[in-house]
Amino acid sequence: MILNVSHTTTYNYDAPMRGAVQSLRLFPSRFDGQKVLDWRVEVEGGLCGGSFRDGAGDRVEGWSVRGPLTQVVVRVAGQVETADLAGLLRGHREQVPPMAYLCETLPTRAEPVLVDLARSVPVSADLLDLAHRLADAVGAAIVYRPGVTHAHTTAAEALTLGEGVCQDHAHALIACARVLDLPARYVSGYLSATSDGIAHEAAHAWAEIHVAGLGWVGFDAANGCCPDDRYIRLASGQDAREAAPIRGIAQGIGVERLDVAVAVDAAQQ
Repeated sequence: MILNVSHTTTYNYDAPMRGAVQSLRLFPSRFDGQKVLDWRVEVEGGLCGGSFRDGAGDRVEGWSVRGPLTQVVVRVAGQVETADLAGLLRGHREQVPPMAYLCETLPTRAEPVLVDLARSVPVSADLLDLAHRLADAVGAAIVYRPGVTHAHTTAAEALTLGEGVCQDHAHALIACARVLDLPARYVSGYLSATSDGIAHEAAHAWAEIHVAGLGWVGFDAANGCCPDDRYIRLASGQDAREAAPIRGIAQGIGVERLDVAVAVDAAQQ
């Protein structure tokens, strides 16, 4: 499938800021499941400070914007050819060992409610089957409902609430997998449409679990599936903060307001 992406992130400030510095992970991953046909990232009025590929295989690009400024606009536009690998991250080059993803973070801390959920899943010698069961359990325990959680909601809080968004599903699945000694990590990216054909109008996130003998396998507990050709993978990390497509800081006393517009659609083939 060929997917077109248009993604604009706008930071507005109610008072002039002295400047801003950003670290962008807005570039499609290199693996057998996707091929970049065209991809452009720009920060309006910004200066690109260079780029590198980190140990997880993600491309990182630094940008700075000189002030005074009251707005920073980050634009992404491109086209990616995707293939359905049933969630398998085949052909991806990285240097971080899987065992590094057994470390918990604040959002993925294994509170008792998460330990109980993980241990309620029947034990299986087939680790891929176990990973699928964990994803199903998380999807059943957290109903998808936008607006009930926020960027700093932890996996335990979302599970206790029983509602949340894709970030909460990913954090909860990561925590449950680590309880059972399965390395797991957070993935940021895009989804063109849900399984029933409804267009997805926001950035997306899911989890990857490392299965011995197979490697990293993606699980989207929010949609009850593994990533296929409707998905574009960008970056990964221990949690949402590490895998965030945009991280940065603005200098000044202005209050920030964030607006995001995302459109992903299939091109005529």
